[in-house]
Amino acid sequence: MLVSHLDKSGTQHHLKGVPKSQEETATLKGKKIGILIESDFYEHEIWYYHYRFAEEGAEAHLLTRLWGQQSITFKGHEYHAPLDCNESFENIDDDELNTYAAIIVPSAFVSDRLRYTDDLSKLPPATGFIKQAFANKNILKGIICHGMWLVAPVPELVRGRHVTCHNNLHGDVVNMGAIYTDEDVVVDGDLVTGRTGAHCHLFAKKIIEMLAS
Repeated sequence: MLVSHLDKSGTQHHLKGVPKSQEETATLKGKKIGILIESDFYEHEIWYYHYRFAEEGAEAHLLTRLWGQQSITFKGHEYHAPLDCNESFENIDDDELNTYAAIIVPSAFVSDRLRYTDDLSKLPPATGFIKQAFANKNILKGIICHGMWLVAPVPELVRGRHVTCHNNLHGDVVNMGAIYTDEDVVVDGDLVTGRTGAHCHLFAKKIIEMLAS
């Protein structure tokens, strides 16, 4: 089954227009990809992931901080398109996290909103989750554009690693100790970074290639 959690109802469904024969030959069949989400997401990027990962047979799961609610409706940055999310990363333990093949931090203001913490003595829950994912080398980590904001409280995760990012974050990643690389997509072991949300097709292509191999 090709599964997505991007529909308004939050329910699972077959992606329309994809024949069963394609499901059976999909390169990422059975793999789960977690995508962090919050308000001011870049619609074109998230919509692209929705269809492209499903085309390869992967399950795309939108994950957020639900603040004790069953579901939250977020709105996109460009068109204010509504998007429901009913899955949280807050209580994902190592066993459940191990069921994911990749975790993606998308572009736009998602990471800025998710890095909020009401207790400055503690890591933001989303940053703690990313730190947890980085500890598992079997999980591919994807960070694109302004997504690097989420890593700022734990710079050791990218220190000494080759990355790319939005030009506006060049100083940030240098200050984190990362090695900025002037390319659209950069791979450093289990970390894939992308320059901007407009490069999401190249970013997703590389993630698919790595997961398929």
